[in-house]
Amino acid sequence: MYNYSNSCKGRGESMNSSPVLGKDRIIIIDVIRGFALFGIFLVNMPSFHSPYFMKSLYGIESHFTGVDYWLDVFFALFVDMKFFTIFSFLFGIGFYIFMSRAEEKGQRIKRLYLRRILALLLFGIVHLIALWFGDILHTYAVAGVFLIFFYKRKIKTMIIWGFSLLFVINALFGLTLILPDFILQEMQADSNIQYNQSIDEYIDVYENAGYAEWVSYRLGTEISTIALNLFTAIIPVFAMFLFGLAAGKAGIFRDVVKHLPFLKKIRLVSFLLSIPFVVILALFLLDIVDLGIKKQFAVQLFTSLSGASLCIFYISALTLLLQKESWQRRLRSLGSTGQMALTNYLSQTIISVIIFVGFGLYGNVSLLTGTLICFVIFAVQMAFSTFWLKKFRFGPFEWLWRSFTYGKFQPMRKAGNSKNMMNHTTPM
Repeated sequence: MYNYSNSCKGRGESMNSSPVLGKDRIIIIDVIRGFALFGIFLVNMPSFHSPYFMKSLYGIESHFTGVDYWLDVFFALFVDMKFFTIFSFLFGIGFYIFMSRAEEKGQRIKRLYLRRILALLLFGIVHLIALWFGDILHTYAVAGVFLIFFYKRKIKTMIIWGFSLLFVINALFGLTLILPDFILQEMQADSNIQYNQSIDEYIDVYENAGYAEWVSYRLGTEISTIALNLFTAIIPVFAMFLFGLAAGKAGIFRDVVKHLPFLKKIRLVSFLLSIPFVVILALFLLDIVDLGIKKQFAVQLFTSLSGASLCIFYISALTLLLQKESWQRRLRSLGSTGQMALTNYLSQTIISVIIFVGFGLYGNVSLLTGTLICFVIFAVQMAFSTFWLKKFRFGPFEWLWRSFTYGKFQPMRKAGNSKNMMNHTTPM
């Protein structure tokens, strides 16, 4: 991300096509991105080590006991669908900053941005096909193309579109609650049959197949399904893109001090709005309220609703927290991790596939064990990111992404060591 308030140069000296470095970054956004990256990893981890894809595809509810049960409840209440929305929001901010700086430099902004999106799409396709069904990069790339049509629109228009899209997706979720029970029961019975016919083969391929056979099987089983559901996946993502774009255009993260009263109001409103959503969700998860066959659909709806409100609460609360110097110091390494988000996101998949598929642990790891492994991997990533950025300007995949975007190899090593300040930045 870029801090466009500190770099208003003359047009003549800004024509070179190059990325933003050094003190032009907004470190608060890097910290929030690192925070979101950790939450996304927590959500993704069960899909790395267990057949969650098949369960979600056929609407099969996972049953946990003991610590795993309460951990699953906690994730559903405070993690699921709360962190990819943060990432989506930040993508919208990043889009505005990228476009506004390119425009300031007199560059062909649409062409440059489309090169950036194409590179992201290529990363996503390779990630999706070669490694893991849960890739979000291809979704961001496809949805990101439509942001071009909103760049010059009014903030009010962006907000209206964002809320309208959230209404549409949650209305679709809500429609299942008014369907007659017998229809849902027939659908569930069919799903149970298909699940029972497929699950053994699915697990066997993950545990025993060679890499080529594994990818081939996934192309027909996972990736085709992901492609068919792309449009539905884009709706909530693009809504958060628009909210982030609106925040970027409003300059909220360009001058946080100026917007402190607004951020405090947003924190309070989003917190109060989240309470009923989380409480109702907890009532369903803990079977205090019994909707029978409709339980999973109610959980899906209120997970989505709480995802949007808690996303905004987490962002505003963390932004306000980072106004304190003590928290800036504590979370500095989280900012480094967020600065290398693409590298860390992809490496999380690579490491997890090697551990669980490569070493035959797939389907044999509890939710708690998987979560502990997630903590260890992310801690290593934080340390590695901090070390790497002392010597280099970009993470490895960020370097590839930017080099493709700007049409030339970017200098990788830092020219010299300078002390990074939290209120200004660390290099890209």
